[in-house]
Amino acid sequence: MTQPRRILLVTGLSGAGRTTALKTLEDLGWEAVDNLPMGLVERLLSAAPPEGAPADDQPLALGIDTRTRDFDAAGVARGAARLGADILFLDCADGALARRFSATRRRHPLGLDRPVADGIARERDLLAPLRAAASDLIDTSDLSVNALQAELRARFGEGGQARPTLMVASFSYGRGLPRHADLVFDMRFLRNPHWVPALRPGTGRDAAVADYVAGDPAFRPAMEGIGALLTALLPRYAAEGKSYVTVAFGCTGGRHRSVASAEWLAERLRGAGFSPTVSHRELAGPAADGRAPAGGDADLATSGGTVAGVTGEAMAG
Repeated sequence: MTQPRRILLVTGLSGAGRTTALKTLEDLGWEAVDNLPMGLVERLLSAAPPEGAPADDQPLALGIDTRTRDFDAAGVARGAARLGADILFLDCADGALARRFSATRRRHPLGLDRPVADGIARERDLLAPLRAAASDLIDTSDLSVNALQAELRARFGEGGQARPTLMVASFSYGRGLPRHADLVFDMRFLRNPHWVPALRPGTGRDAAVADYVAGDPAFRPAMEGIGALLTALLPRYAAEGKSYVTVAFGCTGGRHRSVASAEWLAERLRGAGFSPTVSHRELAGPAADGRAPAGGDADLATSGGTVAGVTGEAMAG
C-alpha cells in the first residue's frame, strides 16, 4: 500500500462550496473521491493508484458530508486523526446559504419537507464536531466561485499554485488556426527560407533554416518581446487556475518560420524555468518531395501585393 503524502477530508455545509473545492483540488493534481464512507477509506488506500496518476504518493482529497452513508461527525473526526488526515471545513452564513438554495431552486438535503433554514440549522448541529476538529476553515459567505478557487490554490497548490500545462505549437495559416490556441503570433513578417533553394526542403528544426530565420533583423526583437510577454503572463494564468496554455506560431506553410520561432521560444521558456511541450502540426506528414503538405509554401508562393507592409514574398512560408 502506498500512502498518499497528504490526506485531506473536505467537508462543510451544503451549498458552501464543497463540490467546487473537490474539483479545484483535482485540477491541482489531487486524487478526489466524494461521499466515501469512512469505513471504506482503508480499502481505498490499499488499492493500486489509478493509471496515469502523477505520482505514487499523489495527495488524496475525500469529500464527506451529511449525505455520506453511515455519517457520524465525531466518528469521522476520529478516523481523520487515526489516518493523520487534515480536515478542510467550508462554512457559510445562514443567510448566504438560504439565498444560494433559493437562486438554484435546490432543496436542502436535510430540509426536503421543511423550510431551508431548518435544514441549515440541523446540518450545522450535525457537523459541529468536524468544524471543531478542522485544521483549515474557509468561510465562503462573501466569496465568489473564482475567489474560492483562488483561496484553495493558494493553500493547497504545490508551491502556492499549480502551473498550467504549457504547449508551444507551430501551424500553417493555409490549414487554419489550431483549435485550442490561447495566444497566436503571425510570423509571416520574417524573411522566408522557401525562396532559398538549399533551405526549401528543410524545416525550422534544421540548424541552417533556423539560423536563416533568426538572421532576419526583426526576429530577435520580436521574439524577445514575445518571450518577455509570456514570462509575465504565465504566472498570472496559473494564479487564475488556467489548466492549459497553448502558444501558437503561424506562417503560410507551417514548416519554416513558425517552426523556428516555436523552437526558439520553447528554449527560452525552459531557461526561465518552464517546461513546455512543443508540437509542429504541419511536420506530422511531410510530402515526399520535402515540400509542405497541400496549402503549404509552394502552393501559396504566388501570393502578391503588400498588406500592412508584408510583401507577397514574405507570406509564402
